Amino acid sequence: MKYFYLVDYWIPFPASEYGGVISVIGANDNEVHDLLLDWRDEYNSEYDSRIMERVVNAHKFALADHHQSKIIDTFTT
Repeated sequence: MKYFYLVDYWIPFPASEYGGVISVIGANDNEVHDLLLDWRDEYNSEYDSRIMERVVNAHKFALADHHQSKIIDTFTT
């Protein structure tokens, strides 16, 4: 089973002016964490320790059909 995650952006102000949200499909928190770690900008890697907390606290929605794990959309500032 896959889930649709709405993950709050983990980069704090002022590095990220208004935050953001990342939409991800994944099988579990660990897979989503790894997808986000691969996606994130190396420039802000100092905040990597915050990613898993945001994934665990994300809104999650079960998907009825089989979907590929991937990042669907991003909005960050």
